[in-house]
Amino acid sequence: MRRTSFAHWPCSIARTIDLLGDPWSPLVLREAFYGITRFDGFQESLGIARNTLADRLARLVEQGLLERSPYQTDPVRHDYLLTEKGRDFYPVLLAMSGWGDRWLSGEQGPPIVHYHAACGQEAEAAVVCGHCGKPMTAENTVSRMGPGYPPRLAERPEVRARFAEEAREGSLDG
Repeated sequence: MRRTSFAHWPCSIARTIDLLGDPWSPLVLREAFYGITRFDGFQESLGIARNTLADRLARLVEQGLLERSPYQTDPVRHDYLLTEKGRDFYPVLLAMSGWGDRWLSGEQGPPIVHYHAACGQEAEAAVVCGHCGKPMTAENTVSRMGPGYPPRLAERPEVRARFAEEAREGSLDG
């Protein structure tokens, strides 16, 4: 059975889920951030079936998050290295980790802590406004249609209602 594709939806969340919407892809990327670069290293660390890992690595390479770099010629073997696009996924993993720490850790606390090398302190990820530096939350952030929103959808009543500034901003006040 084929799953629904979200690749062309007018939503970056849907498009990201289309690309990484299985449990293994983010975990493969996590391992890459931990320094794993070789197929056997990913397989051993994750305990993932070899065919599933081959599929996920191929997809991450195809989508430009990882690149293959040969480290052996006979037989040919590759390292899987994070690209700029792949390295840009790190804050997403930190946000997922922070949410999991808060809601899934239990009494024993988080299984992993993150240290910010720039200041030498244990740190938690925070989504902040790129202009003012203040935290962005569901209560203080409004979503609006951007320049890439399809005009044919922008005129639909339910879409206009979803992005109606007056209705959404009014809910922020109370």
